[in-house]
Amino acid sequence: MPLPALPPLHLVRALHAVGHTGSIRKGAAELGVSHTVVSRHLRALEAWAGAKLLERGPRGARLTVEGQAVFAASETAFAALATAFETVAPRGAPTSLRVWAMPGLAGRWLGPRLAEIERLLPGLDVSIRATETAPDFAAHEADLFIGYGPDEELPAEAELLVTPRMFPVASPLWLARNGRPASLKALARQSLIHERDHTQWRRWLKVAGIEPTAPLSGPKLWTASLGLDAAAAHQGIALATQLSVAREIGEGQLVELFDTDISIGSYYLLTGPERKNKSPVLAFSAWLRNQLACDEAGLPAAGAA
Repeated sequence: MPLPALPPLHLVRALHAVGHTGSIRKGAAELGVSHTVVSRHLRALEAWAGAKLLERGPRGARLTVEGQAVFAASETAFAALATAFETVAPRGAPTSLRVWAMPGLAGRWLGPRLAEIERLLPGLDVSIRATETAPDFAAHEADLFIGYGPDEELPAEAELLVTPRMFPVASPLWLARNGRPASLKALARQSLIHERDHTQWRRWLKVAGIEPTAPLSGPKLWTASLGLDAAAAHQGIALATQLSVAREIGEGQLVELFDTDISIGSYYLLTGPERKNKSPVLAFSAWLRNQLACDEAGLPAAGAA
């Protein structure tokens, strides 16, 4: 007998969270995703069902009669599933840790520490995905997300990890060929290495008190890691942090330009609500906070040999 057609489970989870908490905002916080993601899931569920499940108004949102019926059914279904999985795996012991992180941090900071992470979490299958997009925790895409952004734009549920100092770097060979910029104003006239656009350099220069008199120029390489690789390959000047180029500076591949103390954003942590109290997530989060803070300050991590 064929199975009945059902909507994607993460869409139902969104409706269940809203019904359980009484609002889209609180439902999003419970799921560990943004208000926008939950709203999108609800619209998709209504389109699938061909019925209005939520009444939206200036005082918030409430379930319709049809929405209440789906919510009641989801309560029963999710309770039954929880009971079944508790029977299958009574301890609920995680077997994996899935971390999504900004590409620069994933490749240049987390990647070289895989052995350390595996020692921290023996027996777990650890996976790291380099991405700028936060996972859909309701769809169980990941356990943790390490993001980066201006402090005023961080998600409401985010835990701030570290606010790194950002500074320009270039290779000694590039400097020998092109000369060292004499000032920050002169720096702004160089062919700079950008990510997707000029936004990051413009923010940095603004905090430094520099308003470029001409449009910024230079190649766009889309990720911080690619930009730093290009700088190390003598292609120009890139913005970096201690977290991303400590090795290259220590080995003489890159040189910090100017003595500045400028920060334009922070790394933050988002955790899937169903995993936030699991021991691997707690252990990894504690290690992450300590290691990032120590590396940014140039100090040995607590407990390091």
